[in-house]
Amino acid sequence: MRDPQTSSLSKEAQRDSLVGRLRFSAGALAPKGSVVVVFDAREQLGHASEDAGVVKVVYAADADDEIVRRCAAVRGEVSVVTDDMRLRARIAQDVGRHVTFRSGDEVTASALRASRQAKSPSPVAREDELPDDADAITDELSRLWLSDEDA
Repeated sequence: MRDPQTSSLSKEAQRDSLVGRLRFSAGALAPKGSVVVVFDAREQLGHASEDAGVVKVVYAADADDEIVRRCAAVRGEVSVVTDDMRLRARIAQDVGRHVTFRSGDEVTASALRASRQAKSPSPVAREDELPDDADAITDELSRLWLSDEDA
């Protein structure tokens, strides 16, 4: 909700944008694990959880409770992205083992960079990569789209 890139969007659009960006940076965020995003679903009771590629989206009646439960259930290292100091303290106390915390701003910026890099234009095709009948295709499209006056 604090991301200036999406702050003017609806809550659902902000969530979709976050999940979309995280798909691009999931490998860097969790190279040996998985990325799980937990959203409060108080307004959307019955909203199903879903897999969005490498990112699993979970809707819970209370996101904080769900995050603590998931941290406690995972064996090994857990990394939690939150700026909520109360949630951090609760996880550290309830889980009783080392959990790495990361700033939401840091991860959002990383995901945004990865998303922009993935959307960068691809290089122009070289001439030898064009199909043999490229000129014929161009001529046909010109006939279909252009009137006699334009051609």
